[in-house]
Amino acid sequence: MKSRFAQTLIQYAGLVAVLLLLVAVFSFGSKNFFQPATFLSIANQIPDLTFLAVGMTLVLIVGGIDLSVGSLLALSSAVLGVLMTREGGSIWVGLPVALLAVVACGIFSGCISVGFGVPSFIVTLGMLEMARGATKVITDSQSIYIGREVEWFGQPLAGVWLSPAFFFAISTVLLGQFLLQRTVFGRYLIAIGTNADAVRMSGIRAAPYSIAVFGISGFLCGLAGLSQTSRLSTVDPNAAIGIELAAIAACVIGGTSLMGGRGSVVSSFIGVLIIQVLQTGLAQMGVSDANKQIITGGVIVAAVLLDAVRSRWGRNRA
Repeated sequence: MKSRFAQTLIQYAGLVAVLLLLVAVFSFGSKNFFQPATFLSIANQIPDLTFLAVGMTLVLIVGGIDLSVGSLLALSSAVLGVLMTREGGSIWVGLPVALLAVVACGIFSGCISVGFGVPSFIVTLGMLEMARGATKVITDSQSIYIGREVEWFGQPLAGVWLSPAFFFAISTVLLGQFLLQRTVFGRYLIAIGTNADAVRMSGIRAAPYSIAVFGISGFLCGLAGLSQTSRLSTVDPNAAIGIELAAIAACVIGGTSLMGGRGSVVSSFIGVLIIQVLQTGLAQMGVSDANKQIITGGVIVAAVLLDAVRSRWGRNRA
């Protein structure tokens, strides 16, 4: 027990060291980086990716993957925007419907993957296309301006300079970590990702738990959609394209295994911070979008290689 706790502390310390190193590099590279305004901007921009990374962590732990999170984010935003503008509903009408829609999409993906033994990579790739297409149909492929009724969630509070979305995201991280470490549900998720056959032989039905994490991921996509919509005051049918790669990278950087059975929500959140600091720092240094994509892609490849090395090292020790 003490050994595991020590390993966790070492992992957190390593991730924080990488984060501080990036901050130091960009502080020397850009005179405007090490400013309160920069860090507040980063804090108010991370809720979208944080919500997605928490859900992705749970899916990865059971040995799955969800490539549809960006499209589900856009779909939830579209449903919310259409209900509020074209149907005359309030946010309290539109939000539950939007959340229900993406939770249903997540559960559908989980049922197909788990029930029919289809790799989640393929199923969620199909959901990615379907949800993006549905988003464009719902919005007629046009942006929808919503306005003040949703801005409260993504705009900084007076005197605090942080948005309600940021506090919701932090609460989600803490709740997700508690779920993993302190509940039977979380222990079952880790056990399923480690050895699903052994779980089934012990008399535990693994399928409902594996399906549930896709539903949870869908719900968090809905919160991410609300966060992005409130920050931009607009529904964009092309929003969040490629954000699923950033969510996966944040999880792997944080130590979540692509093979399942290992992960930490807090570590994934630190991975989110590393990615956001990297993107913000590169932007302030004047790096072009094309070069930022190259660098971010390199970070994703490096994170996957690191996961492979960790997995091989763990097998050798065993």
